[in-house]
Amino acid sequence: MSALSRSAGDEDAVLGVRPEAVCEPSSVEEAAEILLESARSGKALVFVGGGTDLELGAPPARLDAVVRTLRLSRIVEHSPSDQIAVVEAGTPLAAVQRALASHRQRLAIDPPLPERKTVGGIVAANVFGPRRARFGSVRDLILGVSLVRADGTVARGGGKVVKNVAGFDLPKLMVGSLGTLGLITTATFRLHPLPEEETTLLLPSRTAAGVRSLVSGIRERQLEPSSVVAVWREGGRFDVAVRFEGFRASVAAQCKSLRDAFRAGPGEVCDVLDADAARLLWSRHDDLRAAPSLRGKLAALSTHIEPIAAEVLPALLAPLGDPGFLWYATLGLGFFSGSPDDPSAATRALLDARGQIAGLGGTLVLEAAPAPIRSRVDSWGPPPAALPLLRRMKERFDPQRRLAPGRFVGEI
Repeated sequence: MSALSRSAGDEDAVLGVRPEAVCEPSSVEEAAEILLESARSGKALVFVGGGTDLELGAPPARLDAVVRTLRLSRIVEHSPSDQIAVVEAGTPLAAVQRALASHRQRLAIDPPLPERKTVGGIVAANVFGPRRARFGSVRDLILGVSLVRADGTVARGGGKVVKNVAGFDLPKLMVGSLGTLGLITTATFRLHPLPEEETTLLLPSRTAAGVRSLVSGIRERQLEPSSVVAVWREGGRFDVAVRFEGFRASVAAQCKSLRDAFRAGPGEVCDVLDADAARLLWSRHDDLRAAPSLRGKLAALSTHIEPIAAEVLPALLAPLGDPGFLWYATLGLGFFSGSPDDPSAATRALLDARGQIAGLGGTLVLEAAPAPIRSRVDSWGPPPAALPLLRRMKERFDPQRRLAPGRFVGEI
């Protein structure tokens, strides 16, 4: 394809579709050259960073070359006083955090696998971790973006603007686009200070109603936890982890308020975890979200935890070995995972659960699955009402449908 490419191997396949070549640009100029050449030759491309979210979405309808971004790995600018950073797309999140930590700052995004997840992949797949409860999603933290469009044109939008694409909020448009609109080359983020104190409390063995009550209590008391995660346990109960971060006095006051409120009833427990126990808990959280062969995400109202726990989870988790479920209790987002022993049974359970969640006004997205299940369960589910608009965006940015064709919702 170009002097910057090599022949592809089996390890370069995307959901079973093997490209002819792999390109590894080390600068924006090289990336633009690759996309310009692909436009001239009509080649279909998929962009890959750390490869941690390649199972999200459908297999590409066609694939001639993979463009790997790991050589685009610089922190272009860090302004501690303005609390912003401009980072190249192939930079691993952990490397960004280490660099920012020397100035007592961080990017408040905490998905699993930070050593492998890259900035571009985080934006393109719209990934996040439990701190979203306090700091918001990628859309809330991204200020600007630069990208190479399908025809090789370099465009920029948002903060640190040099050239805009008129009419679009380009940074937010690229969040969750899964590489279908352009190759992200840099992203500009707002930063937050590293907390003076971090404390995790554990409220074990709560019913689904107890989880809902806990969220109501947190809101009534105007507490500001950075994370509230209910971890499902066999028998249908939940262990709830609540994490507070910030100034030491504020964290202590909020922990006391929560403990006073939810330790008063008979049998109620609200324990403060020591540092080792807290690290183990959050590590287990990351494992449940990243390791099993089948993983998916539920979205519903946070108040729907009771019907989800009673009507959806038992049948959904039954066909899975080592099943797990995490509920981001203040957000109404859940993550299920496990190892399917019987692909046919797991397929039926997924389709039934999707229908039940839709009845609650929510959605179920399949994030990863073995091939026998993926071939029978659409990753995205029924297309949203905004599908015509999404198709117009695709037509505007990639009229030849060469960028990750077929990967996104509605086979975009």
